[in-house]
Amino acid sequence: MRKLLFVFTSSLLVIACNQSTEKSADETVVSFNRDSLKQHVKILGSDSFEGRKPFSPGETKAIEYMKDEFAGLGLEPGNGGSYFQDVPLVEITPTPDAAMKVQSPKGSFDLKIGDDFVIATKNTDSVISLNNDELIFAGYGVVAPEYNWNDYAGIDVKGKVVLVMVNDPGFGVDTTIFKGKTMTYYGRWTYKYEEAARQGAKAVLIIHNTEAASYPFSVVQSSWGSSNLYLDKRGDPQYHCALQGWVSANAAKKLLSAAGKDTSLLLSANKQGFKAVPLNEQLSLNVKVKAVYNTSHNVIAKLTGSKRPDEYIVYTAHWDHLGIGQPDAKGDSIYNGALDNASGSAALIEMARVFKDIKEKPERTIIFLSVTAEEQGLLGSEYYATHPVYPLNKTVANINMDGVNPYEKTKDIVISGEGQNDLEDYVRSAAEQQGRYIAPESHPEAGHYFRSDHFCFARVGVPALNSSGGVDVVGKGKEYGKKLEDDYTANRYHQPADQYDPSWTFDGGIEDMQLLFNIGNKLANETTWPKWKDGSEFKATRDNMMRQ
Repeated sequence: MRKLLFVFTSSLLVIACNQSTEKSADETVVSFNRDSLKQHVKILGSDSFEGRKPFSPGETKAIEYMKDEFAGLGLEPGNGGSYFQDVPLVEITPTPDAAMKVQSPKGSFDLKIGDDFVIATKNTDSVISLNNDELIFAGYGVVAPEYNWNDYAGIDVKGKVVLVMVNDPGFGVDTTIFKGKTMTYYGRWTYKYEEAARQGAKAVLIIHNTEAASYPFSVVQSSWGSSNLYLDKRGDPQYHCALQGWVSANAAKKLLSAAGKDTSLLLSANKQGFKAVPLNEQLSLNVKVKAVYNTSHNVIAKLTGSKRPDEYIVYTAHWDHLGIGQPDAKGDSIYNGALDNASGSAALIEMARVFKDIKEKPERTIIFLSVTAEEQGLLGSEYYATHPVYPLNKTVANINMDGVNPYEKTKDIVISGEGQNDLEDYVRSAAEQQGRYIAPESHPEAGHYFRSDHFCFARVGVPALNSSGGVDVVGKGKEYGKKLEDDYTANRYHQPADQYDPSWTFDGGIEDMQLLFNIGNKLANETTWPKWKDGSEFKATRDNMMRQ
């Protein structure tokens, strides 16, 4: 999930009382139940759900809870006669040596697991090893022909280890290249791993930088410190690097210094024509691997459209979180994920209830999709997008809900990755109806558009919305809202402290949910199809799809 405090990747909930009966042609006043919403969050975010990690007892409780709520509302099963879609996964647990051995021109030294680096793998061999494998600094690890950029030009990294930086070339140095402060997919860590594999690298390590990654190294440690889930792709010939991971900023400095380099090498990677640099260092590490194949589940419910039932609007929210992990300073080891994303799951239930109860039934079919393994790399939504229950060329749009603003209303709305598709125009119209304004992203470098389940729909061409309330809190201003946002990022995001708080009012998320309902309801009752804007990297995929 993205890290904003007002984290509802497209956001949440309206309250039943104190609503105006006046509405525009695009607005239907509806009644979301605050008490029910809070109760859903409280239950899903409780210790008894054990952090809702896939394959755990918490999964069984979470998916049964979502199914029972959908069924209790009278929604149809969304996958034939079932509310579940099986998602085949593999849980891979790497057990690395306590230290990675580094042989350099200045002698040998160790990097400590956890403190200096984290490591993962998509491979299921029982033992994976680096044996004095050469280390190459490959800048940002980007190959982007449209920007005339190739960090791998002129060098063969097959069978070697590449060291790369997070975010886009030019980050913090030159805003005239790529999209300036706005991260492209080339800056996302998932891309770094994918490109290194395409280049045939044996392993890839990303240099962590808090500003460039938009989260501290502690988030990397908690996310990659033990087992990780991947889609089960047995039989798929696609090559993956043997190992992939991160190194801390301090560890990167050690590697550079031992190679006779300094941080000026990192700066040089921001210049056009940068060439990858062998560091004359060799890495050694043994990693034991345990692989367990199992099946997780998406939960799907359907409200059939009254006039165009074969056209679909999909609301999504992920039910999973991180489970039980490293204890915090208080000894708490349950990563409850109350905001991330018990709140979004609660919102999905409430959104389904409202659509089921409105008098004028939607003309297009509404799908409510509760997905698994978002925290492990958007796996549930990726599986759905590549194994869709409903045809993608009949899927009008995706509206994603990843967290809820539990505090006061905000005057502003933020569109992540602005400039992507026509759904942004729907947001502007809905915001104007509420007397709110569109604010620019406060951290466009964080790449929020690539960090939640809507992105998997975007990758296959379906227009997908990622919007959120901002920080301009009504009556308290932007500084107050920014403090709340920063506090959540530093102290609760992906930490055991993300727990239900009975003092939460959800006033902000409540107003945001009315906005999202208005957008979905408008889409459901019109015949037009939102499109990708010129310049979007997803436009060609959609255009080709719709010609079929």
